[in-house]
Amino acid sequence: MKKIREIKRLKIVEQIILVLLLAVITPTSISTFIVNNINQHAVRNELQYSALSISESIASNIETFTRSGEDELDQIVLALRHIPDNSSKSKYLKELFTNSQLISELQIITKDDKDKYLKWDEYTNYDKDKKEIQILKKINDQEAVLATVDIQIFKDQVFNIYKKDDRQIYILGKDKSLIAAHNFNQKDFERVTYALPKHLLLNQSRIFGKVKNQPLAYFKLAEPELVIIVNTTHHITKTTINTARFKIILALCISAFFIMFIAGIYTSYLYINIRQLFKGIIALSKGNYNRKIRMLSNIFTPYEIIFLATEFNNMADEINNTYKKLKHTNKELKKLDEFRSNLIDTVSHEFRTPLTSIKGYTSRLLRQDIELDEETIQKSLKIIKNQAERLSRMVEDLLVIPDIEGSKLNLVIDSINIADTINDAILSTKHKAQREVIVNIAEDFPDVWADNDRLEQVFINLIDNAYKYSYEDTPIVIDVTRVKTHAIVKVSNSYDYIPPDKLNKLFGKFIRIDDKTTRTTRGTGLGLFIVKGLVLAMNGSIELESSKDNVFSVIIKLPIKE
Repeated sequence: MKKIREIKRLKIVEQIILVLLLAVITPTSISTFIVNNINQHAVRNELQYSALSISESIASNIETFTRSGEDELDQIVLALRHIPDNSSKSKYLKELFTNSQLISELQIITKDDKDKYLKWDEYTNYDKDKKEIQILKKINDQEAVLATVDIQIFKDQVFNIYKKDDRQIYILGKDKSLIAAHNFNQKDFERVTYALPKHLLLNQSRIFGKVKNQPLAYFKLAEPELVIIVNTTHHITKTTINTARFKIILALCISAFFIMFIAGIYTSYLYINIRQLFKGIIALSKGNYNRKIRMLSNIFTPYEIIFLATEFNNMADEINNTYKKLKHTNKELKKLDEFRSNLIDTVSHEFRTPLTSIKGYTSRLLRQDIELDEETIQKSLKIIKNQAERLSRMVEDLLVIPDIEGSKLNLVIDSINIADTINDAILSTKHKAQREVIVNIAEDFPDVWADNDRLEQVFINLIDNAYKYSYEDTPIVIDVTRVKTHAIVKVSNSYDYIPPDKLNKLFGKFIRIDDKTTRTTRGTGLGLFIVKGLVLAMNGSIELESSKDNVFSVIIKLPIKE
């Protein structure tokens, strides 16, 4: 079978960039194209409308100008008909010419001079060669008034409101000759006249030409017979359509850039936070349970990322706590294993001696081949009894350890006479050695709150330790005093000085004072451990002292019954 190639998975940053390209660049390009076309169409219509409006306006200006000249000349003719002699007429015309702002020349002609002019009839003629406009009005059958208007005056009147307009305006005569122009350009004029239709509609503005973005408009007047052409130049197209197009594209590009910029900031923060998640997961997979994810928290940080980071940190804390518990459990198991090993060693060593003694003396008493005297029998039985009691105490010590460690001791706290309890403990241990035990306690010493059996076990262990770990022929001193609401019991014996750093270690399990003692003194090493557990369970306290004058003391503090 052919192996199907796995699709390459893009990183989140690469995916976001791809999404931005598809979601921003593509729509922006399409929007730019659509908006640009709509704008171009709207501006083109506006240019066409304005070209038509200008052509109509110019035609209206020409009609107004022509009508004004003819009306003024009609008034002159009417006045001349009432002036009898020629000298008065000349004087009158001279005064009118001086005051007129429209007419550049004014004269009276006769019918005999008609050959010098176009025809003997009223007319308005635009002469491109002389750059003037002639208006003829009859006074009577023999005389007429001829007014001449300079083309420049005509241009100023007609093009007055369009002096700052960039459009080209051409006014043509009958044979398409140029009468007047605004923003004249020979090349554009030739192009415009060439594109002008052969058949023109009268008194109507029309668009012509093939260049849509540079519309041409014409308006044909019947009287006077003129054609007005309005040309939209390339400069106007550039400043309207092209400039608007540029502004639209620029605005959309700026918008796209702004979107990309904001998206870039968002992506960077998102990428950094996701990288933090990756690092946290990798650290956790390698066993670093203390690793926490620290987010860059701001408005660009999604709630889901913060929630995920918080939950991850909580999970890491749970795993770390569980790991610590496992380590603690492992330590406890290790200690338990050590305890088991020490217990086996203790049982194998400490239990063997009393069992051997019991077995030996029992065999001796059971022998039939010899006859034992009463003293030997009593001595043997006493040794068997002492060794059995020793085994019993060792078993009791071993059994109480789990209760102490698990805080499962069943105590019966009651009012106890501490002097009686100390005496019972001394009687239980006096067979150990012929050692003097001195008890210093007041006869009226108040009772204490404690469990009688457990308190006796405490004193038995302390006296037993004092027997084992003291110099020969030295007394054991038990001082009982009162400090406020507590009884202070101090059990002292003579022994070598123990440094403070080793002193508190004696409360551990299977711990003895030192190697020398371990080699020479028998014991389980559980005495002080059990004593401390029992005293604390009875709401008391315990501490050890070792002075440089070779006195070792165990000090117990118990509450007094008020």
